[in-house]
Amino acid sequence: MNSLGIKIRPGLSIFDQVVSGAQKAILSKELEKGQPFPSVRSLGADLKIHPNTAHKAVQYLIQEKWLEVQPGIGTVVAGCPRKPSETRRYVIEQDVATLVTEARRVGLELEELVDSIRKSWSKTAKPLEESAR
Repeated sequence: MNSLGIKIRPGLSIFDQVVSGAQKAILSKELEKGQPFPSVRSLGADLKIHPNTAHKAVQYLIQEKWLEVQPGIGTVVAGCPRKPSETRRYVIEQDVATLVTEARRVGLELEELVDSIRKSWSKTAKPLEESAR
């Protein structure tokens, strides 16, 4: 893991993983609006990816208005460019598609997958609820 919480996994597009990881970090407020975003060089070094891939991901995030370039400062987080509810669903779809593909590959039925998700949800929801008190 690194400062953005991105862990590059084999078999998936590195570009997509970087973009998705940055979007998730912004949505979860791990990266706040106005906060400096890592430079292309440091992002590439942290993730151990080619600088061209890091550059392509940063440029995409700028184009999509997740990041903005401020002269004299560098690239900073611009915030969520669309309604958060729309964006959350969009960002998680890639992970859901991967999960469904893997579940089918190992022969899980839909009900078994949903049950596993519910159990996982319950385990992670309790600590979050307790910490909110």
